[in-house]
Amino acid sequence: MKIEHVAIWVKDIDKVCEFYRKYFDGAVQPLYHNPAKQFTSRFITFEDGARLEVMHRPDIVNNNIGTSTDSNVGSNVGSYVGAVTKLQSNTHRSANEKMQSFFRFLTSAVFHVKPLQGECSDHTCMGIAEPQEVGHEVSQHLGFTHLSFSVGSKEKVDRLTKEMLGDGIVIVGQPRTTGDGYYESVVLDPEGNRIEITI
Repeated sequence: MKIEHVAIWVKDIDKVCEFYRKYFDGAVQPLYHNPAKQFTSRFITFEDGARLEVMHRPDIVNNNIGTSTDSNVGSNVGSYVGAVTKLQSNTHRSANEKMQSFFRFLTSAVFHVKPLQGECSDHTCMGIAEPQEVGHEVSQHLGFTHLSFSVGSKEKVDRLTKEMLGDGIVIVGQPRTTGDGYYESVVLDPEGNRIEITI
């Protein structure tokens, strides 16, 4: 038995697919589109056979969050209240639609990354500071939280993280050995999904 694939909803399929192609050598498969359902998707296949399905549908929206690329990010608590209020006020919608919308809210990625404040400390790797060291605030949630890519060596973890930093990718965890023995860094993909890069 194996996990056949993992799927994510996104706003921009092409941008997200390019991220996984460029940094993780994913092979982007042909576009699938179902006009009746306004559903579009692409599979990305990786070297070991793992697959990621990147999906878009215009009615699937992120009601609750702003990612690190948004300039006007509200607090997660305020977003939660806003989402619940919206559900309560839409009395014309069926109970089933409300539950589906609320479920999407609960299971969507919740990442709020504040800008760096001050200089990175001398001990941070490659100038990438740990969130708690320089004012990053990364909120998380129950449910699926990240994808982890094994790249084969510490040197590759460092090199790939440094390349992403230079390209403007948000780094939320510098390359380091964690308490449970992983050597890893943590980054956000273009839509705020948390990615671990490990040996």
